Amino acid sequence: MRPPPCPYGLSSPRGRGGICNDYKEQKLYTYIILMDKENNKQDILSSSLSGRNGSKAAKEGVSVRILVADESHEKYVDLILDTIRIAAKKRGTGIAERTHEYVATKMKEGKAVIALDSEDNFAGFSYIETWGNKHYVTTSGLIVHPDFQGLGVAKRIKDYTFTLARIRWPKAKIFSLTSGDAVMKMNTALGYVPVSFNQLTDDDAFWRGCQGCINHDILMAKNRKFCICTGMLYDPEKHQGEPTPADVFQDIMKTLAKRGLI
Repeated sequence: MRPPPCPYGLSSPRGRGGICNDYKEQKLYTYIILMDKENNKQDILSSSLSGRNGSKAAKEGVSVRILVADESHEKYVDLILDTIRIAAKKRGTGIAERTHEYVATKMKEGKAVIALDSEDNFAGFSYIETWGNKHYVTTSGLIVHPDFQGLGVAKRIKDYTFTLARIRWPKAKIFSLTSGDAVMKMNTALGYVPVSFNQLTDDDAFWRGCQGCINHDILMAKNRKFCICTGMLYDPEKHQGEPTPADVFQDIMKTLAKRGLI
């Protein structure tokens, strides 16, 4: 059955879905544009890993699925943290250190996304943090295991965390601090724009997370006004009714409803 016409006149490109937001009485009204049957045959997007030299995944040719993490995924936390540390060391950058308990709590609260292959091997991860009394949101800790890099897994995880943030905190501004070209490209595709640091959260707890970065001295010398990283911001007020992948949206809504989070 097709849904009624979108009350906000939302138009959507082929094979996409969308969220229309109306904040009357502080409620989020959601509108789904059905995907074309041709594009809705699979509930899980698959990434072919065959032909990737030098990795276990390459030799076995498996698929990757993206999930909203829960308590059953705590067994992956130590591997996730180790993968993040190794990647940061390789890049020559610092990280905001998180404990096992911190990441496990994110999973239990439905504020994290995990990628697993068909044999439940860890492929990638990211989590969500809120700042400034939930007026700001960041999607943090995006990491892809080396065996699954170069296959679009990072973008799929980013789509999930971004959509999850929009559903759970529809009024919050979503921001990012990054020096990576790949992340900036993904952010731009989602509607983020470069901004000065004074447009980001002034929550001291967020900025303390920069203490582990090798460029922290530069940040403090500039009074947190700018640094090596680029500040990027997604303002929902400027993106009313913009489409989001229908399969991602539907999967997240189903998961959150099952867990009683919406």
